[in-house]
Amino acid sequence: MNLRRAIDERPMTGFQWLVVALCGLLNALDGYDVLAMAFTGSAVSREFDLSGSELGVLLSAGLIGMAVGSLSLGPLADRYGRRPLLIVSLVINGLGMAMSATVGSHWELGLWRVFTGIGVGGILACTAVIASEYANNARRGIAISIFTAGYGVGATLGGLGAAELIPAYGWRSVFLVGALCTVVVLALISLLLPESVDYLATGKHPKAAAKAAVVARRLGIGGPVALPESAAVVETPGGRARDGGVLSPRYRTQSLFLWASWFIVMFGFYFANTWTPALLVESGMTQEQGILGGIMLTLGGTFGALLYGAMTSRWTEKAVLIVFVVLQSITLVLFIVSTSVPTVAFASGVLVGMLVNGCIAGMYTLSPMSYEPGLRATGVGWGIGVGRVGAILAPLAVGRLLDTGWTPVQLYLGVAVVVLLAAVALSRLKVVRTPRTVTADHGTGSDTNDGDAAAGSHARPESGDKG
Repeated sequence: MNLRRAIDERPMTGFQWLVVALCGLLNALDGYDVLAMAFTGSAVSREFDLSGSELGVLLSAGLIGMAVGSLSLGPLADRYGRRPLLIVSLVINGLGMAMSATVGSHWELGLWRVFTGIGVGGILACTAVIASEYANNARRGIAISIFTAGYGVGATLGGLGAAELIPAYGWRSVFLVGALCTVVVLALISLLLPESVDYLATGKHPKAAAKAAVVARRLGIGGPVALPESAAVVETPGGRARDGGVLSPRYRTQSLFLWASWFIVMFGFYFANTWTPALLVESGMTQEQGILGGIMLTLGGTFGALLYGAMTSRWTEKAVLIVFVVLQSITLVLFIVSTSVPTVAFASGVLVGMLVNGCIAGMYTLSPMSYEPGLRATGVGWGIGVGRVGAILAPLAVGRLLDTGWTPVQLYLGVAVVVLLAAVALSRLKVVRTPRTVTADHGTGSDTNDGDAAAGSHARPESGDKG
């Protein structure tokens, strides 16, 4: 039996759900790590007497590390395997969190935040792939939703923990607890997470056949199994960005609008998730209330991707995403102008969190549908890359504006206007739809490309597009 086909077409087993849960746990750890600086921002600023710009640098440091980690550790995962690189990335992540708790200056903290981000980037380069590979065709979308929701769960629990830890033990305890959690997750991954089946099929692992047999037994597959043939890499002429593929006359406008959408959506996401606790304190709330406001965003974010996916079952992906973007702009304003009534502010914060996370899920869904299969990976990769630039610039730009005298209300209003520009760019995108193929798993349709499924693409015939 072909192991790849067995995973794709057989009903999900408990072992497969365990793999998905472990990937969700890794994403939860990332959520905690990425937002640790946001939750401790006010306390760190007081201890080191930081300006808004200096705090902005600290908030961006982890994002810079994530970009470096994804670019440098991701290719190594294709050479040495997903599982070994996950373990290495977790070690880097845990060490960075532990050392962040020992710093004596904000410069040291910034360096260790970059180091921690490298580990996070390596984790992100592997986990979504593994979650997708171990889910069957019928449940792959649900599996990716569970994996995505892990980020919000980790960030929410991290925020709740920070609210208790900082008053009692100081901001350094937040990073120390993160390091201890990383050690626990490292032990679980070392014991329970299998290697990627598609990596084993490349023949690079010296014991690929034995590893595949172990995976088959844990899947409940009896008898001999065969690894899928490793597909040869076929390079589409002009497919790479430097060859003009995504910037060819046919796709130039499409790519520019997609990149603009990614940039703005990621800018809004990281503005809301990194600056909210500090700006709420600046608006007159207590530190505990500021952290609680950040928690409300992450709490809402846990359900945002699931809500987006549920709505696309009735309306087109593009239409739902545009609605999410417009509502995000409105709720950002409602959130910041209601800080004098904490109950209203926290309730609107949940909505903001749902919408900003739903927009991220929407971008991952719509991007593969913006190109034909031959250019899809290149188009999506460049879109995410440009979006990461927006993620890095958001904390820096807001810190600089805060130093020049902008108030939290002005900042939120300004970002709300910028977010609306994403709706304009999205409205100009043209969706490239391909027919869905029928598999043996209950007749459920699925894209033939696993990467598309991992990205959440819902390809449908063009006649159904009302977006």
